[in-house]
Amino acid sequence: MSNQITGGCLCGKVRFKVTNDFERLYFCHCLQCRKITGSAHASILYTSPEELKWTSGEKYIKRFEFPGRDFTKAFCRECGSGVPYINQRGAAMIIPAGSLDTEPTIDSQANIFLAERPLWSVNTADAKGYLGFP
Repeated sequence: MSNQITGGCLCGKVRFKVTNDFERLYFCHCLQCRKITGSAHASILYTSPEELKWTSGEKYIKRFEFPGRDFTKAFCRECGSGVPYINQRGAAMIIPAGSLDTEPTIDSQANIFLAERPLWSVNTADAKGYLGFP
């Protein structure tokens, strides 16, 4: 693997490296992604499974399969941070963009499941901005 970047969980127990050549970057606004992240959307990168190598802490990963839909959540058992996982069909490695240590070289391709997007996350252009806490 060349052009590698690193990532991991908040507590640092789970670590990985991945080739910085992602296929897609989506912002998913579906109810399940909002619930699993506790945020307005999930920022998810897609790559092939062979592009990611675990460097430490694989034993700390817990996987949750959402019944009735090809939906999974993998997280560190210690801190709860989202970590990469192979989708249920085994075809793609899904990487929470926030788990990366550096910026990926891909731009977002799409906002998906916009019909499920909450109103409170739509009109943010007029909200005041701060570089830290106000």
